[in-house]
Parts: sequence; structure tokens; C-alpha cells
Amino acid sequence: MRDVGQHVRPFRIEVPQTELDDLNERLVRARWTDELAGAGLDYGVPLAEVRRLAEHWRTGYDWRAWEAKLNEYDQFTTVIDGQIIHFLQVRSPRPDAYPLIVTHGWPGSIVEYLDVIGPLADPERYGADPADAFHLVIPSLPGFAFSGPVTDRGWGTARTARAWAELMRRLGYDRYGAVGNDAGSLVSPELGRVDPEHVSGVHVTQIFSFPTGDPTEFNDLSAEEAAQLQKLQWFYDNKFSFAQVHAQQPQTLAHGLADSPVGLLGWNTQLFLSDAMGEKALDDEFILTNVAIYWLTNTGGSSIRSYYENAHAKPPAEPTSVPIGLATFAGDFGGIRRFAERDHKNVAQWHIYDAPGGHYAAHLEPDIMVADIRRFFADHR
Repeated sequence: MRDVGQHVRPFRIEVPQTELDDLNERLVRARWTDELAGAGLDYGVPLAEVRRLAEHWRTGYDWRAWEAKLNEYDQFTTVIDGQIIHFLQVRSPRPDAYPLIVTHGWPGSIVEYLDVIGPLADPERYGADPADAFHLVIPSLPGFAFSGPVTDRGWGTARTARAWAELMRRLGYDRYGAVGNDAGSLVSPELGRVDPEHVSGVHVTQIFSFPTGDPTEFNDLSAEEAAQLQKLQWFYDNKFSFAQVHAQQPQTLAHGLADSPVGLLGWNTQLFLSDAMGEKALDDEFILTNVAIYWLTNTGGSSIRSYYENAHAKPPAEPTSVPIGLATFAGDFGGIRRFAERDHKNVAQWHIYDAPGGHYAAHLEPDIMVADIRRFFADHR
């Protein structure tokens, strides 16, 4: 039975051994697709890459080690708007640390941020100014992992942002900042819009402000803007199919994601693989831990419903007015500044780095990401 009060309850990840045994049996019995010779990435995630990752998942990957690593952090669940919400809460040893709520995206999870938790929460231990310390709240998005599945309609960006505002209120944080990547780069600005009295600033890795179709919008593009537009066009031309399926037929896809770990691995890995835009390759442990979390919680299908909800939602009437800062990296689309400034009233920081952090910079370039977050919130506390 779901708890319908406002209780915040301690939580530990404890996957039954029967679930791990079942996963292993499914990986052993996997039926593989065929592939055209020399296809490379042209048709999607290559067979050889999925087979390689699946074999490592079966024979070399240790879920229990990652479970123990995640359980080193204080975790909790609470029920907000009828939905179980799971989150890490990492309090800094410095009592006056500033609170941040940090949001991941798809096909990521709270694992995205493990490498920045220590430096953000305890900067003195890492040789930085202790005044830059943060208390961290890192939730699993509704429908994702231990916050899943969702059981009713409407859990898109807006409803999630309202839930985050309630979560921070429930935890006793009167003033706080928001950080996000991917879906978190949508939720965090919306959180600033729905709770501006308490949100001091928003730091994201993408600002999703796009051209309207008016050709005059492209007059006098800067070199940086042209490069970002080129990245955006490449993504639409080569990797946007997942978003269309999620937005239009998530339940159709969900049947395969729930039944086959290899199918889930292939589908989710499409946004973990390196492409032509210059990011670093992600390590197998990062990829498999994210995929394993989706598999072991059976939220592959639930997680993608947010795309449908957003595709059928009305856009907000007013833009975000709290300060917003961008930090994006080589291999990712971060934003086009003229469109960002059109849609957000206060673009306060804008950094596009040559470092190859790709779409998961908190994992691939944690030092730069931590420094950028510190720099932004030094002025917006």
C-alpha cells in the first residue's frame, strides 16, 4: 500500500538474488539479431557492441558492488502527489552549506552524479573553499528506477517540477538551487518558474530553446551559435528517432524493454555510445549500471512515458525568470544563446567547453562541472 502522508522514510537498495539469477538466465538465452556487413553505426547500435556489453554484464559486471556503493549514501522515499519519490540526500559536513536539487535524465539515473557528490558536498576535503559546500538532494525522476513506475497520467516536466518544490519544502529547505542534465535541464528551469520565491538559480547542461522557423532568426549567427545549430541538426538527422517513439508509442516499445535485458541494453545504449561530435567514450561500468537499474526496477517502459506527457502538454505561459546558467561540453548540444535569451529572462552564465564531456559531463568531466556549478551559485545563493 502506498503511503499517502508526508512521511520521509529511509531506503536501501536491496535487489533480491532471484532477480539477479533471472537476469543471468535471460542473458544466457539471448536470441541475437542479424546485421548487415560493414553497417557500423548507420542502422543504429551495432550487434557487436551489444553482444560485448551483454557478455560483460553476464560475466564481469558486479551489481552487488554498485548496490553497496549507492547504499553508502543516505537514501529516502516519500510520496508526493500519489507517487513514490526516491532520492539521495547528502548533507555537507558544513552546516551552512547551500541546498541543491540535482536532476538526471533518460537513459541516465542518479548514477550520473556520483562523481560530483563528494566535491560539491565537502569541498574542503578536495582542496577547495569550504564556503562552496552544498547540501545535495538527488531524486530519481518519477517513473524511473526506485521512483517507479508511475501509476497515472501527467508525469511530465511540469508535474515533476511541482513535486520537486514540494520535496524541498518537505525537507525543510526554504531557499535552494537547481541543477540538471537532459530531462533535468527541462525540470530545473520549470522548478524555477513554479517556485521562484525559493529557487535562487538554475544550472543546466542544455537550454532547450529552438528556432521558430522564421529565417530571419538565423541572420548574423556567431561561430559558436552556428556550431551549436550544426550539432542540433546532426542530432535530429541521426539520433532523434527514440524521442519520436517515446512521445508517440511508449507502451508499444515498453513490452520489449520489460521482457528482454538485451533489448533494453540495445535501446538505452543508443545515447551512451560515442558519435561523431567529439565526446569521450563512456566506460562499460557506467553504461551497465544505468541499464541495470532500469532492468532491476522494471522501469524501462515507465521512464519513457514522460516524453509522451511532454508532447501532449501545454507550454508554460511565462518563461523562467530566476537566473539560469549553462555549462555544456564537446559532443553535446547545449543551446543557442539568442534563442535561450528569447525564452529565459535572465541568462546569467554561459559556458561552452572544448572538453569532451559529451552528454554526461558530470561523469566524464567532473572537475570542470563542479567548478562551473560553484562559480554559478557563488553569485546566486
